[in-house]
Amino acid sequence: MELGYHYAPSIHAGIAMKPSIRQKLDLLVDRLDEIDRMLSAPETAGDMEQFRKLSRERAEVEPVIVHFNAFRQAEQDLAEAEAMRDDPEMRDFAEEEIAAVKARLPELEIELQKLLLPKDPNDERSVLLEIRAGTGGDESALFAGDLFRMYSRYAERQRWQVEVLSASESELGGYREIICRIAGYGAYSRLKFESGGHRVQRVPETETQGRIHTSACTVAIMPEADEVEDVNLNPADLRIDTFRASGAGGQHINKTDSAVRITHIPTGIVAECQDGRSQHANKASAMKVLAARIKDVQVRAQQSHIASTRKNLIGSGDRSERIRTYNFPQGRITDHRINLTLYKIAAIMDGDMDELLGALAAEYQADLLAELAEQQ
Repeated sequence: MELGYHYAPSIHAGIAMKPSIRQKLDLLVDRLDEIDRMLSAPETAGDMEQFRKLSRERAEVEPVIVHFNAFRQAEQDLAEAEAMRDDPEMRDFAEEEIAAVKARLPELEIELQKLLLPKDPNDERSVLLEIRAGTGGDESALFAGDLFRMYSRYAERQRWQVEVLSASESELGGYREIICRIAGYGAYSRLKFESGGHRVQRVPETETQGRIHTSACTVAIMPEADEVEDVNLNPADLRIDTFRASGAGGQHINKTDSAVRITHIPTGIVAECQDGRSQHANKASAMKVLAARIKDVQVRAQQSHIASTRKNLIGSGDRSERIRTYNFPQGRITDHRINLTLYKIAAIMDGDMDELLGALAAEYQADLLAELAEQQ
């Protein structure tokens, strides 16, 4: 098994906390005291919006201060142990204590630095998942179906809700394209590194000679947009077309112009939906997809700008990048961005993605930590 974690090289045992980081933490201690005073003030109790805002901020700041207090206690323990070293009777005990605290301090500092990393404002959001079959014809469509099943099973394990918004099924099974909503707190934070090219190597069911074929799909993970706050959709900028739904869906659907296509004229971005039983339901779904796609363009532009100054491609939002290979004959999945190979393809395809997604998140976090260290 190959592991490609590159934890921040400049954050090692024995290095004292940088003054700039300590200064940030001291400011947060003062801020927590200020928040507590404001929360206990009578005027705050009468302003629910202000009360909720301060409560959210306190929930974010408090874990940092708890870790900082533990770090300061460890520093105090170290100072006391070093003072005891001068006493011959206490020297052995002091040496043990010094060694233990020196081992604990760097771990506490790294945890603190992780807590200080800037948070992605979209991390808490639900997502829209879009899977498109690429090269490989019917086999690619079948693989798109397998990927959809993998993400659906993972969502079930997290107790998230999966709602199919649009699906174009292929004749042999699977999907030429499928768009679904995965609703759950923090879904974007766990799935955001899945965007990109997914390649499969296996013997297709239709292959009579036993040859291994290679095909591919493109996955896009988009944070769900709040149509009111995130994306200002002016009705004058929208062209809404209705048409008769095609494909599976029953006779009721095919007799009416229930399918909806919405075009955002300024950007040319299009979203359509034909899976619902009514034009109203399809319009609502298409609006969700359209808002998410417009927001996604904004997020990817921002990610692209950040990635241009960073060597690590994780989170760059580059959909053309081949990020992962699924090799069924060898039973392995390789993520090319972090050079991680896991020989548990059956479990992962059944939704057991925690190890894979955790490794990607750890690599991304380490990259941010290294960047933070360089800035100090």
